[in-house]
Amino acid sequence: MKILITGAGGMLGRRLSALPGCVGLDRAALDITDRSAVAYAVTGYDAVINAAAWTDVDGAETREAEATALNGAGPANLAAACAASGAALLQVSTDYVFAGTGTSPYPEDAPTAPVNAYGRSKLAGEQAVLGALPDRGYVVRTAWLYDRDGRNFLTTMLRLAADRETLEVVDDQRGQPTGAPFLAAQLVELARAAVAGQAPAGIYHGTAGGETTWFGFARAIFAEAGLDPDRVRPTTTDRFPRPAPRPAYSVLGHRRWASAGLTSQPDWRDELRDVLTGGR
Repeated sequence: MKILITGAGGMLGRRLSALPGCVGLDRAALDITDRSAVAYAVTGYDAVINAAAWTDVDGAETREAEATALNGAGPANLAAACAASGAALLQVSTDYVFAGTGTSPYPEDAPTAPVNAYGRSKLAGEQAVLGALPDRGYVVRTAWLYDRDGRNFLTTMLRLAADRETLEVVDDQRGQPTGAPFLAAQLVELARAAVAGQAPAGIYHGTAGGETTWFGFARAIFAEAGLDPDRVRPTTTDRFPRPAPRPAYSVLGHRRWASAGLTSQPDWRDELRDVLTGGR
């Protein structure tokens, strides 16, 4: 089986491209907003995992058309190419398609109501994939993604820990820290099941088990890294105003993995420990 990875230069794309059977193309090699280039690139692959995305949440507030071109029109191009070639398409999406006002894990079929431009752009991509590929289109929503390399919350906390005695981290946003290597493995498992006809098309939630806040995540990072977690102090979102509003509650339910006979991700704390120790 051959799986094409778009966005191979990003954090998730690098992890995916390193897995057996996967061939990665970064943005320089494939711009998914180029419809003809996408049609050519997809030919010969059994499945495509789209990890290419506009990820600047705050920047999308003033450049929504550009964000939507990459997050909405790009997946539409991939969906059209996969419809023509017969490949399955896995579109990586986000918890930001929800309003974040919930108090229990969002099921896969929960109503969407994005509160920022980034969420709207990603929802456009979801709709394009599911509309064009009702039998071979998969949307995998993830959240709070991190890895031990690159720019993400984990590496930021470790960098700041070396520069500051104490840190203030918001304690009123709740979600599921998700290790990039675990999501990558889960996506490839789903792609293989999709091609084999063993997993129904539609929406899946690709996040770690359990839940915490950014404050709880930061304290866990310190503890697992052998640092004093009491150096992390709780604060509230209103102390750090940003252009794009963030969902206060981003916990996602995982029912569809079990119903498809596929593996759910482990608890977020176990993933963190594994990523920090280089287990994956």
